[in-house]
Amino acid sequence: MSKKNFAVFVAMLIVGICIFWWSFRDVSWAQFASSIAHAKWGWLIMAVLAMVAYLALEGVVVKIFVDDAHEKISWRDAMRVPLVEQLGNGITPFSAGGQPMQLVALAQSGIDVGRGGSILTMKFIIYQGMIVINFLVALVIGYEYLVDTIHSWTVVLILGFLVHLVVIVVLLMVMYWPKTTDAIVRFVIKLVRPFSEKKANEWQAILEEKISNFHQESEMMRKNLKPVYLAIAVTFVQLLVYYLIPYFILLGLGAQHVNVSLVMALTVLIVMVISLFPIPGGAGGAEVGFSVLFAQFLPTHAQLVIAMILWRLITYYFGMFSGIFAFSIKTTSQRLRDK
Repeated sequence: MSKKNFAVFVAMLIVGICIFWWSFRDVSWAQFASSIAHAKWGWLIMAVLAMVAYLALEGVVVKIFVDDAHEKISWRDAMRVPLVEQLGNGITPFSAGGQPMQLVALAQSGIDVGRGGSILTMKFIIYQGMIVINFLVALVIGYEYLVDTIHSWTVVLILGFLVHLVVIVVLLMVMYWPKTTDAIVRFVIKLVRPFSEKKANEWQAILEEKISNFHQESEMMRKNLKPVYLAIAVTFVQLLVYYLIPYFILLGLGAQHVNVSLVMALTVLIVMVISLFPIPGGAGGAEVGFSVLFAQFLPTHAQLVIAMILWRLITYYFGMFSGIFAFSIKTTSQRLRDK
């Protein structure tokens, strides 16, 4: 882990502490102690286990694609990849660092960089596609709730949906229409060229090579759709488990008569909100979004604040700390080289 990444990690911890402190400003110690004393720890443990399952299932997807690409990766190394991704997502704006960090983890496991990039792109397309589908389902389930309580957030949610949709469209263009994508790349490079001829040529060569490699890998995968369908099924379960985390937290803090489908739908919408905030981890937006969406499920403000903090600790900070731990573990290839 570089000094720059470590500095960002520390900065995000400080930001998180400040947000938690600000959230607790109206909560008395007596309210906090009472909420903790009456918490149902079995449900809260289920929330933690759900996050562990979410990460493990992503490791399964990595294993599926790597094995299909006629590469070899151990289960240990496959499980390391999503942990490293969580760290990359957590310390970069718009979670932009997740993909490069995964590529580093695969390279450390002995996977060819070009093939690793294609595998991660395919995995990313499936993940983004499932998020878009889940958003549409969530919008149907939670539409009345949104209109009645937080209709002012409609624009934010739509923008989040469009961001994910555009990403998928661009990646599908690379997969199915490489010539069209090449034409778009050349047009964009033409706009850059007046500013720097050298940079324009470098970027064009890199992008064209990546588009060509990804298209070739995609063609190979399309001839064998079994791993793609299997990855889609695993990703569906993975996201399902992730969307259950707030439900378990709400039950753990004493929420009564909670509609599980509605809670899951609202969690999908939070993911959309987070994607629009340029601050790493969507800090600030994620906390506000959770508090607004789930305010009506808990009877006291203290319980809502505790629920929000638990959700962030489990879904954000747990992943980042796990990523640091994963980085400290040598892959099978690294251990063999050291012998």
